[in-house]
Amino acid sequence: MPGFCKSATTAEIAAHGYVLTPGRYVGAEEVEDDGDPFDEKMPRLIAELEVQFAESSKLEKQIRANLAGLFSKSE
Repeated sequence: MPGFCKSATTAEIAAHGYVLTPGRYVGAEEVEDDGDPFDEKMPRLIAELEVQFAESSKLEKQIRANLAGLFSKSE
């Protein structure tokens, strides 16, 4: 099953110099093309990632403030 498993023979393993890296035998499953050209998709994905990084930073600050508040109350 491409990308998941393969029953390799000892001859195949020997042909690869006894290297057991799964990718040599399993390969990658075929990914369905969504039709978006790469040069349009990548900038959109980067922009989404930047928004997620900003949200992550905001949440981290809130969590750190909450933790600091917990420790100052217990003292």
